[in-house]
Amino acid sequence: MASSLAEIGVISIGDMGMGIAKLLIANGFAVATNCKARSNDTVERAKSAQVEVLKSDEDLAEACSVILSVVPPRDAVATAQRIIDAVTGPFQRSSPLYYADLNAVAPSTTKSIASMFEKSRAQIRFIDGAIIGGPPAPKADSSEWKVPSIPTSGPHKLSDIPDYGEKLSSILNVRHISADVGAASGLKMCFASLSKGFTALAIQSFTTAQQLGVLDELKDEMQHLIPAHWKAGENGVISMAPKAYRWVKEMEEIALTFEEEGGFSQDSFQGAAKVYRAAAEDTVLGLEKTGKRKRGLDVGDMAAAMAEGMLTKRRKNE
Repeated sequence: MASSLAEIGVISIGDMGMGIAKLLIANGFAVATNCKARSNDTVERAKSAQVEVLKSDEDLAEACSVILSVVPPRDAVATAQRIIDAVTGPFQRSSPLYYADLNAVAPSTTKSIASMFEKSRAQIRFIDGAIIGGPPAPKADSSEWKVPSIPTSGPHKLSDIPDYGEKLSSILNVRHISADVGAASGLKMCFASLSKGFTALAIQSFTTAQQLGVLDELKDEMQHLIPAHWKAGENGVISMAPKAYRWVKEMEEIALTFEEEGGFSQDSFQGAAKVYRAAAEDTVLGLEKTGKRKRGLDVGDMAAAMAEGMLTKRRKNE
């Protein structure tokens, strides 16, 4: 079995990390994580999914041949440094550790992380990657899984790993798109600008329409003239609440990408970052947890919650 050949490290075990872990375990791989500073609920969820919970980054780096970094964008650089410190400490690897950064960050951020690994001279092969789509999950009434796309780039490939690399890449739906570090991250930034960027616009539009008393009319017009936009907006604003805090930094990374690579002002996506920051920090939507939802379960309540929070903040600032 593949699990006799490799144990895959996943940092961290959030919604996406847990989905990836379950997918790998279902296909014969062993999975380990380090739940340092995570809640007891997270630790128990990991254990119940048969994920091995190790005590330290050093233990993780020693046990695993591959580490997949799936953390909030704000934590991408710090997580990479943690693994560098683990590998350059007392424990010395006899074979390369593959480190795939699958986080939503700008190409320049990814290149700086790659440079950190290069300067460390550690036995680590860095892979630039991204995740496009939702967490892996079994399809209803089927043995098959719904799996996101994972584009990767750089001089190293997961499929190059002896014995199990091809299988690992196939299971994760990995597609190596370029030999250049930054290509996969850039693709993610461009894609997310059109998905989560649109959701940020929808939050503003629906909330403002709610305050004007025309939300139902806006829905009718959209469903009649641009039904696909309505459906995308509806799905986006309903699902965003538990993830809004993560998307603040992602929008900032998109703003950086569009400035550095496209020559555009950062204004649009710095604005989108402010929308998600407002949702996460100024409204009750910021308290929402996946699987334990109470507010924002339809467009009207999302808009009402946003409006309540914005009004409260405005009054405090007056």
